[in-house]
Amino acid sequence: MFYLCGMALRQPERFPKYPRTPVLRCVGWMRLREATSADVPGIQQIYAHWVQNGIGSFELDPPTEADMRDRMAAVQDKQLPYLVVETHQGILAGYAYCTPYRPRKAYRFTVEDSVYIRPEFAGQGLGKALLQALISDCAAKGYRQMIAVIGGGLENTASVELHAKCGFEQAGVLRSVGYKFDRWLDTVLMQRSLHS
Repeated sequence: MFYLCGMALRQPERFPKYPRTPVLRCVGWMRLREATSADVPGIQQIYAHWVQNGIGSFELDPPTEADMRDRMAAVQDKQLPYLVVETHQGILAGYAYCTPYRPRKAYRFTVEDSVYIRPEFAGQGLGKALLQALISDCAAKGYRQMIAVIGGGLENTASVELHAKCGFEQAGVLRSVGYKFDRWLDTVLMQRSLHS
């Protein structure tokens, strides 16, 4: 399932931290790979930014590193993908993962995705690379549907457009279900089939 990054093998000095680590793919001078516990501080920083400044997450207070470590472990314990993308200098530029969509047994073939990019790396195709990797991984594991629950609704254009580019279709809008930054926010649901 994993491929060695040809760029890293040809020019290992550009990837000094993991010169021979299996990765999913290269995105320009970025590397996409499975997350490890060493990535938690960077993941927590990225998520904290979006909790405090964005409408995509309906959390009001950023989780701690310990919280994020527990969340990562819960995803990985279920054998679901938890991925990061990093620069050749080892800067964590973004992360993505899937969780079960709902806990009841009949939902067991449906997953929900989450994708977060460090603000200074937005618009470079990293979110798309991460989301496509999640789709491939979950399809290979036999999941049949992927759901995006997008905080901020249609106002969250970056997330809506990202999911549309990856084959998601709008499945519904939940009106005024979140209250953040002193205003009511919608949630848009988008859905993608993972089987042909």
